[in-house]
Amino acid sequence: MTTLSSPNSSTVSPSRGTISPAAFGTYESPMPGDSHSGHSEPAITDNDETELHFVSWNQDYSCFAAGTSRGFRVYNCDPFKETFRRDLKSGGFGIVEMLFRCNILALVGAKANTQYPPNKVIIWDDHQSRCIGEFSFRSEVRAVKLRRDCIVVVLEHKIYVYNFMDLKLLHQIETVANPRGLCCLSHQLNTSVLACPGLRRGQVRVEHFGLNMTKLIKAHDSQIACLTLTIDGLLLATASTRGTLIRLFNTIDGTQLQEVRRGVDRADICSIALSPNVQWLVVSSDKGTIHVYSLRVRVVGEDASADAAVRTPTLLCQNSSSSLDALISPSTGANPGSSLSFMKGVLPKYFSSEWSFAQFHLPECTQYIAAFGSQNTIITAGTDGSFYRCSFDPVNGGEMVQQEYIRFLKTESRPR
Repeated sequence: MTTLSSPNSSTVSPSRGTISPAAFGTYESPMPGDSHSGHSEPAITDNDETELHFVSWNQDYSCFAAGTSRGFRVYNCDPFKETFRRDLKSGGFGIVEMLFRCNILALVGAKANTQYPPNKVIIWDDHQSRCIGEFSFRSEVRAVKLRRDCIVVVLEHKIYVYNFMDLKLLHQIETVANPRGLCCLSHQLNTSVLACPGLRRGQVRVEHFGLNMTKLIKAHDSQIACLTLTIDGLLLATASTRGTLIRLFNTIDGTQLQEVRRGVDRADICSIALSPNVQWLVVSSDKGTIHVYSLRVRVVGEDASADAAVRTPTLLCQNSSSSLDALISPSTGANPGSSLSFMKGVLPKYFSSEWSFAQFHLPECTQYIAAFGSQNTIITAGTDGSFYRCSFDPVNGGEMVQQEYIRFLKTESRPR
């Protein structure tokens, strides 16, 4: 295995010359009882206790990955099904990152893993059942994000961006202390955008790699707790460690487009997701309530009659810097506000807040990540091994209706 030195803090070890995204396959359910790894290790019996270390969605929310004390698993969301699991005697994984539905994953071992330590990123080809690349660092890896053309590794004070084809280092970004590993990417092939904490409290740094442009956005007064981008990277949603307000920004000029309120008491925001049509936003927190908000933002050029050139970031920059009207439009439903909102500017800001359009209540003792399913549904995965699917009324909002509940760590959910 050839070892390449990477500046300052890492070594990269590709186990073959290049990794070609064009050759990526898709996951298929394994044969019954298949629980293989790239190493000949004794099988682990179902009597062993399994703990859940990590859950994360893939890029289009059609699947999620779970890192467990025994290995990792991948689940399909609709219909819900465990696609496969890989159990290793060496220990579990604290980070499992998918690339859509292809056979390539990024893995970071849990602290108890005897073979893969938490300061090493493993690029795993599940079709070959082996590691095809490694990144080693001097400090613990906080997160890994994947695009079809790059691999992003997040450490507490630095972010490294590597080319997926040859694992060469492309960019290094310094951040404020980032123990949560906050970082998000766009996923359209024609836009390459990365958002992460900046060097100051409450600041978000947005890198438009295709435009060779960096935008610094003062998003909050407190530290950033959660952030996400639209698939094209043109809109950014953020929350701070106070957890009361969620803000939406134009990533080209940094303009704040909308602000919604989760509540008045402090909360730890676990996830933020934007619907593919940028009509809705969903937020989960440690308070146990999933909030859905109606957005007054639309993607410029989404109308069939619009010029295709309007979709480009350059023209969006021109439009948005001169007028916000091009980005603001009514949605299906409207978020409720205070009855005193007509006194905006006189009463405290709280009284002019936009509140959530729809809600779903879950136990407070668990962290959940939430995302959008099909046909006005919300899907959630919890660190207690629970999966919920609920639906909301896009016209009237209010309390969401539970459609499905599954305990996905149960052994009887194995692929068949």
